Amino acid sequence: VSMFLNTLTPKFYVALTGTSSLISGLILVSTRYINITLHIASVTQNVILGFVQIISPLRLHCVFLFLFMTECKVWRNPLNLFRGAEYNRYTWVTGREPLTYYDMNLSAQDHQTFFTCDTDHMRPADAIMQKAWRERNPQARISAAHEALELNECATAYILLAEEEATTIVEAEKLFKQALKAGEGCYRRSQQLQHHGAQYEAQHRRDTNVLVYIKRRLAMCARKLGRTREAVKMMRDLMKEFPLLSMFNIHENLLEALLELQAYADVQAVLAKYDDISLPKSATICYTAALLKARAVSDKFSPEAASRRGLSTAEMNAVEAIHRAVEFNPHVPKYLLEMKSLILPPEHILKRGDSEAIAYAFFHLQHWKRVEGALNLLHCTWEGTFRMIPYPLEKGHLFYPYPICTETADRELLPSFHEVSVYPKKELPFFILFTAGLCSFTAMLALLTHQFPELMGVFAKAFLSTLFAPLNFVMEKVESILPSSLWHQLTRI
Repeated sequence: VSMFLNTLTPKFYVALTGTSSLISGLILVSTRYINITLHIASVTQNVILGFVQIISPLRLHCVFLFLFMTECKVWRNPLNLFRGAEYNRYTWVTGREPLTYYDMNLSAQDHQTFFTCDTDHMRPADAIMQKAWRERNPQARISAAHEALELNECATAYILLAEEEATTIVEAEKLFKQALKAGEGCYRRSQQLQHHGAQYEAQHRRDTNVLVYIKRRLAMCARKLGRTREAVKMMRDLMKEFPLLSMFNIHENLLEALLELQAYADVQAVLAKYDDISLPKSATICYTAALLKARAVSDKFSPEAASRRGLSTAEMNAVEAIHRAVEFNPHVPKYLLEMKSLILPPEHILKRGDSEAIAYAFFHLQHWKRVEGALNLLHCTWEGTFRMIPYPLEKGHLFYPYPICTETADRELLPSFHEVSVYPKKELPFFILFTAGLCSFTAMLALLTHQFPELMGVFAKAFLSTLFAPLNFVMEKVESILPSSLWHQLTRI
């Protein structure tokens, strides 16, 4: 053995370390390739099983439409606050602007889409409001609304004043009631003339949007003022009267109001209608379904007992519902568990993004706290979602892959003082990183020793002397303190 070791040259050590580094790199690459291959196989299987379960051609069309729609589409927040009564009050107290210019610009575009039409130039008040919605200065918009009301009872002018000039919810409700009176008159007149031409049809569509918006905001005023049952009735009547106007997502307002009443059976009935494979999902839908499942077991749930006896069927259903919700929007749990501070929700949200998580938690945190043990169950199980999702983490398990553009869009929607939550990413195991680094460092040392043996010897002596300098210093101090006879006896021992 000694002869064999003596005959080895530095080239052998270089080859040895280089081979080990190559093998570790191949292991790392093959691990990622195998995980990606397994993910593709699992996704293919899930897609095939999902398509087998879809029988209706209409549902199939909806699924294709939903999968290939724009990933980062921005949606109107169904629970958006009032600018004058809530957002501006926050600015007065803190000096911070809760809304970004990008968010307010999107709202201006929504207002022009829903509250104007091509025939507005024929009516002086509507013509003024058409210009008002394009104004960037809030005071200019408010002045234009007052000018329009001097000419006629204009519903959209009342809407603008209720949203931006009213400083309390009570004042906003009074203005919306006046807007409702004017809006109903316009709606009835345009309803009789809608079949007389394309212009009348466009005007009727505009009047319908205005009426639905007013009634929805009146219901939200009633909810904010504590008249929750009245708000629920208004929302149900609105959904029955205009069932095709799903763009306002009134069912999310209804779910929040029903949770406030603790009418969990009614909440389940609404979920059964809207938590469908052919309809777009939202954090409100997914997390409300998880809350109902958790409510059945959370009061008696114990992690220690569950680890001993295993999960029951009801507990397994609750955990699966939480995993489903967390996979849809992984930002929500940190807000519900108060691991991250909340801010006022924006007027627009990005589904599966941080903005949607803020909007959901802002209104639903109290409902999770009301259910005993629900937050404890969420705390114990939510992180397990990331171990179930195939690697890499951007790939989906129950939903389509997580969009990679959410962070950029959320930074545009959320104010600068808020730290945007980023989708948590899996990291490589420490052992793989340590092994790859150690092999690379050893190979580099062996190569340098082979090329520059004398220089590396000098560096090695300097490194060892520096490394043992503290020990030599301590030994010198000990020699100076201890008697020479005692030190002689210790060295002999």
